[in-house]
Amino acid sequence: MAAPAATTAGEPPQPQPHAPEPGPGGTKGGREDSRAGRLSFCTKVCYGIGGVPNQIASSATAFYLQLFLLDIAQIPAAQVSLVLFGGKVSGAAADPVAGFFINRSRRTGSGRLMPWVLGCTPFIALAYFFLWFLPPFTSLRGLWYMTCYCLFQALATFFQVPYTALTMLLTPCPRERDSATAYRMTVEMAGTLMGATVHGLIVSGAHRPHRCEAAATPGPVTVSPNAAHLYCIAAAVVAATYPVCSSLLCLGVKERPDPSAPASGPGLSFLAGLGLTTRHPPYLKLVFSFLFISAAVQVEQSYLVLFCTHASQLHDHVQGLVLTVLVSAVLSTPLWEWVLQHFGKTTSAFGIFVMVPFAILLAAVPAAPVAYVVAFVSGVSIAVSLLLPWSMLPDMVDDFQLQHRYGPGLETIFYSSYVFFTKLSGACALGISTLSLQFSGYKAGACKQAEEVVVTLKVLIGAVPTCMILAGLCILMVGSTSKTPSQDASRRLSLRRRTSYSLA
Repeated sequence: MAAPAATTAGEPPQPQPHAPEPGPGGTKGGREDSRAGRLSFCTKVCYGIGGVPNQIASSATAFYLQLFLLDIAQIPAAQVSLVLFGGKVSGAAADPVAGFFINRSRRTGSGRLMPWVLGCTPFIALAYFFLWFLPPFTSLRGLWYMTCYCLFQALATFFQVPYTALTMLLTPCPRERDSATAYRMTVEMAGTLMGATVHGLIVSGAHRPHRCEAAATPGPVTVSPNAAHLYCIAAAVVAATYPVCSSLLCLGVKERPDPSAPASGPGLSFLAGLGLTTRHPPYLKLVFSFLFISAAVQVEQSYLVLFCTHASQLHDHVQGLVLTVLVSAVLSTPLWEWVLQHFGKTTSAFGIFVMVPFAILLAAVPAAPVAYVVAFVSGVSIAVSLLLPWSMLPDMVDDFQLQHRYGPGLETIFYSSYVFFTKLSGACALGISTLSLQFSGYKAGACKQAEEVVVTLKVLIGAVPTCMILAGLCILMVGSTSKTPSQDASRRLSLRRRTSYSLA
């Protein structure tokens, strides 16, 4: 393909004489661009596998950590609130820090992002294991779990930020990036399904009803060593996925930017870039809308197991309901990717609304058939709520680049700041909601909770996610939304990436 004519600084490249406009069918140049940006099936799968450990660990903590802290570690609800809030805040605070250091780090032979992923792997595996370890002392357990959860969340951030930012460096083609994102989401959800299945099956023996039937007193039940041992086994299995999946990611995925070419625009420091991105209207709309939506999903996940255990007669169905949520999310992800491609990303956001009436139905009628229907529909909505922002973020970066001629480091800034705000919202939502259990009289380790606790759990599983989802969708639908770059814009961005767009 012929090189573009030289231009003066600050001017866009001039079109070649008689060069046909690239169309969907593709001219020769369009076909060459398409081939250059096309990702192999193996690359997409390996890229998806790289995110599996964090998703498995996040799923396990989302569904089971709160129950573990309350009923196995038997920490008061107020301390559990601090543990969850502190851990989420540490993860959120680590996002801009990770973006700052990654933005300033030098490129190595394996890239600029990959060394961060590989370097965090052994430490995050250890932090995750000790998060589920029951220490022999009781008075300082709250501090123990606060420390472990903060370390895990911070390390998970230093793993996740470069991994997700790698999407922008796989290919300059927006359609291929969306495809890679769909592969990532599907593989991650499949891994999450397997991990949640293994974790749930291993620890199910620690929460069987007979432990309460055999209790001689109505107070808290003594935790058996077997229960703590089961959680340690589950933690070890999940922790082992980190080195395995990170190795496959390193072997199957390579960063694409060419660091040898000069930049077409000035580089940005992290703080200056953060200031610019937070003033970009389409990005602000995405962030504020998913502040509420992601918090709603986290609350729904965190309280599903507690609701089934203490506010309904569904304790025998906990594992089945968790699997139903995850299976429906895995199966619906390819469908949502098709909807994104054919009907647009804003239209697809209405799929999140489907969760609303069913969440209210579960709180009102906590019967097993209703619970399984709600779990299935919730999985479908969770799939689009997870896929949508990661499909829209690359478009935000492209839209920003078309308006500003800044070169390196943008994707790290966009991704790290987005994760920072969503984690901060989740920290506030989980911290406040768990604190409400303390005010309602939740007794750690007790077999039967007071009626006020039951009502609180129904509100947390129904009304709270409903209000958050409605607020988030209202923000997302107001005004114009940044669209996927056109073929011509995509070609210009592809040229700029080949000559300047690099983290180096």
